[in-house]
Amino acid sequence: MALLSPEPSHEADPIAEAVAIMARLRAPNGCPWDREQTFDTIKRHTLEETYEVFDAIERRAWPDLKDELGDLLLQVLFYAQMASEAGHFNIHDVAANLNAKLIRRHPHIFGDVEAGDSATVLRNWEQIKREEKKSSATQKDSLLADIPRSMPATLEAGKLGSRAAKVGFDWPDVDGLFEKLNEEIAELKQELQAAPGQASQIAAVEEELGDLLFTAVNLARHLKVDPESALRAANAKFRSRFAAMEQAAGGPEALTTHNPEQLEELWSKAKATVASASGASHS
Repeated sequence: MALLSPEPSHEADPIAEAVAIMARLRAPNGCPWDREQTFDTIKRHTLEETYEVFDAIERRAWPDLKDELGDLLLQVLFYAQMASEAGHFNIHDVAANLNAKLIRRHPHIFGDVEAGDSATVLRNWEQIKREEKKSSATQKDSLLADIPRSMPATLEAGKLGSRAAKVGFDWPDVDGLFEKLNEEIAELKQELQAAPGQASQIAAVEEELGDLLFTAVNLARHLKVDPESALRAANAKFRSRFAAMEQAAGGPEALTTHNPEQLEELWSKAKATVASASGASHS
């Protein structure tokens, strides 16, 4: 497979120019840093850029989002260029594969299948995916095999629960999940009381806490809430309240001079201050 041209053309459209620039950076006389990168060294940057896209969306910072989407596109260009150099595929193959998939999975648009609502569209999409996997030479032995272990744990947990639910292995309703949460909390408390500080106890506590978090993520799935977005919102709320605490105390260093009761009082006041500023009342 021929490599893409390493020379950018300013007369080309922006996407084609970006592809050519990346090829130039990876060329023998290109950028030393870019040439040293591998799939494994780049992947952590991909995750960082994805979260920066999330952040820009949540802040409704559209100029920032434009910039972050460009950084995310850079990751795609990097992977495609490295794959092209190794003879696996190039960016054109990536786009062609995507185009074919979009057409194949939207038969209600590009074919004669009827789909009057989004629920029907999703059912058709999943059915087409299952048929694709049946005909794939790389089909795995498990329904869960193609869910990457490398994705964020909350996203992985949600996808595992959702995939298992497709064969009926799921909690029947939200009440069952609340019961499961209480069960996991009780098991965690039990482990905390057993052999404190020993390695076996630490491992058991980690396992039970993991079960608790897994259940919470699947509760979010049942409630149709994105757990990652919910936690990010909670993180942002904590940041705001903590900043209000610092300001009320006279600065970050001043917090260290307060006892736990005083810190709790500052926290309560910070909650009220932030809630008042946002026009809302939250726990």
